[in-house]
Order: sequence, then C-alpha cells, then structure tokens
Amino acid sequence: MRAQGQTNWRLLLLMFWITSFIEGAGVAQIYSFMPNRLHEVGLSDADIGRFVGLLGSLFFVSGLPFIPLWGVWADKYSRKAVIVRSALVEAVVFAGVALSQTPVQLVLAMLLVGFQLGNTGVMMAAIRDVTPARRFGLAMGLFAASSPLGFGFGPAVGAFMIDGLHFSSGGVFGVSAGLSVAVAAMLAFGSSDVRPSVIPTGSILRLAFGAVRGVMADPTVRWLFGIYGVVWLGRQMSTQYLALLVHQVERTPLSVAGSIGLVLGLATIVGAAISPVGGWLADRIGFRSVLVGSVAGLVVASAAMAVAPTVGWLAAVYAAAVALQAGVGAMVSSLLATELPVERRSATLNLVFLPLYVGGIAGPAMGSVVVQSGLRSVFYLAALIMVVAVVLAVMFARRYRTAAAPVEDARGAADNL
Repeated sequence: MRAQGQTNWRLLLLMFWITSFIEGAGVAQIYSFMPNRLHEVGLSDADIGRFVGLLGSLFFVSGLPFIPLWGVWADKYSRKAVIVRSALVEAVVFAGVALSQTPVQLVLAMLLVGFQLGNTGVMMAAIRDVTPARRFGLAMGLFAASSPLGFGFGPAVGAFMIDGLHFSSGGVFGVSAGLSVAVAAMLAFGSSDVRPSVIPTGSILRLAFGAVRGVMADPTVRWLFGIYGVVWLGRQMSTQYLALLVHQVERTPLSVAGSIGLVLGLATIVGAAISPVGGWLADRIGFRSVLVGSVAGLVVASAAMAVAPTVGWLAAVYAAAVALQAGVGAMVSSLLATELPVERRSATLNLVFLPLYVGGIAGPAMGSVVVQSGLRSVFYLAALIMVVAVVLAVMFARRYRTAAAPVEDARGAADNL
C-alpha cells in the first residue's frame, strides 16, 4: 500500500468514477425495466404499479441496518475491501434479477441489494483524503456526475438491446452482472487502499452505533441529513414510476422499451453532463446558495413531469432534474466534508446516504399506495414533499451562514500535484 501522499488522486477518482458509473447503469436498468421484467415473469398489468413501489422499498430495507457497519469496517480494516465487496454483491443481485422466473424470486433477488450498498460514502471519504483542497469542489462535482451518467447509459443501452437486438430484460441484467464482475477485478488489482488519518479501535458494533450517535449530535449534520432525506423521499417516490409514466405518455405496451432510452437514457446523460457546473458555481458563490437553488429546482421539475403532455417534454424536464439532484448530493457532501472536524469527517461521509435509505424505503412504499389514485398523482405528491426540503434548506442557509472555514490538510503541496 502506498503512502497517502503518494496516492494519485486523479487515478483514484477515475476508478471510483467508473465504479459508480457501472453501478448507476445497473440500478437505472432496474428502475427502467423492472415493469418489463415483472411482465415477463407473469405479473398482471393491474398489479405492476403497486409491485414496482414495493420492490423499490426492498431496494433499501435489508441494507438499512448495515449503513453504520460498512463505514466503520472500512475505516477499521479496509476501505478497498468494502468497495470491492459492493461490486461483487452487485453482480449477484443483477444475475438474480436476470434469472428470476417468478415475482417471488425477484423479491428475493432485490432483498440482496442491502448487502450491495454502502460503498459511495466510503469512496467519498477516500477522495476527500487524497484530493487537494483547492480541487475538492471540482472533484466532488465530477464524482457526483458519475452515477447520473451511469443512470443514463444503462437505460439507453438496455432499450437498444431490447428493441434493437431483441434481448429480454433478463438478458440486459445479465450483461450488467458481467460488468460488475469486471469492476470488482479493476478495484481489486488496480486501486490503492486509502486509510483514514485516525484508525478507530474497539468493537465494530460499539464503533458503528457510537458513530451514528456522534454524527447525529452535530446540528449541521442533522440539518443536512434532514434536507437530504426529504429530497430523497420525493425523488425515490417518483423515480420508481418514471418508466411507467413514459409508457403512459406514449401509450406503448410493457413488451417493448419504447422511449425509455430517450427519457431515462439520453436525458439523464445530458443532465449528468451539466451537473458539474454546480460544483464549479459553488466554489464561487457558496455551497448553501447552490443547495437551496437545486432543491427549489427539483420541486418545479417534479410538478412539470406530472403534467408532461409528450415524451419530449418529459425528457427535457427529467434532464434538468438529474442535474439538480446531482447538485444537491454534491453540496450536501461538500458541506459535510469541509465544515466538520477531521475526526468526524470520515464517519459522517460514510453515513451520508442514511437519508437515501430512509427515503428509499418510505418513498416507494407511499408511491405504491398513491399510484392507485392515478400515476401522475405520485409526481404531484413528490413535488409537494420537496417543498418542505426547500423550506429546510433556506432555514439552514440563514442559520448557519457563518459556518466554520474548511479544515486545511497537513499534506504538502508537492504531494497534491
């Protein structure tokens, strides 16, 4: 293992970017083609809407108890091992979805997702530890764009495979499983293990739940986690149903991909491509201002999706939503990384997706109930929920305007070039 000062931060960022990209592509295919997969395994069209929401909740239910454990294990033993573990389990999940023959088998495959998650915060902590302070905003913006770009690539390629190459949706998930195995090999043989400056000692359980208590005792963390959780509640509620909305708008059956490649593919890529602008802008006007603007933009985008008259409208609005969502994630992570003391920074970044898990469970579950009043009602409710996030973001920005300055690293400038 190389010393941290000798770690090439650009190369590490690239490998983590690829890792997040491939994971995002596979997860997006689950969002995009799960209705098709449910149709393939024999579920009736009348039950698919409700089942989509329930499966979306399962994405996070089994993983919730492991959130603090992965971060502590990574800091205590090996960040690299935790990230490689995620890629390998990811391959098993996609293979399970591909091979399922009944809805029950799909449920079992989705329950395994809980053992896949927990790598993003670890990667962000490693990036923070090796990236020069003056490049950190840009690095976080670039990393934040990787998952949305993957979210665009996955549906675009999957739609071509289904409608152009006549694959089943199961075949699409099989290819994703192979890509995840390749990512695991790349990380295992090509990446360095970036260790935290302070290695935790003691039992894993004591450290894990102590980290949760310590993190949540900080008022800045509570505010940011609250904002992020409400945003994810609305976003996870509506994202589960976007594929069905595309089919409804263009009136296509679930036996084809239709315009999924355009809306969840090309539009996502466009949105992700412009999302680093948020990091660039934040370096100039402040993380808080960009956070408030991004959350407010998501409210407008969600409401606009609810009234979408055409696929083109839906694609344009969704592209904006992708860029805004990436901006929210980058701002929350950057505020946590720059304003918390170094001894709490790694633990907090490892837990940064705790709000995602909570929103990922509650949002789709709520959506599975609301969708029975009409598909578009899910998007109206998501917009209303995110109004609450705007209020919280404005209150946070005003209350903590005089936050602590970023903590300077002790590394020499020569090590950061």
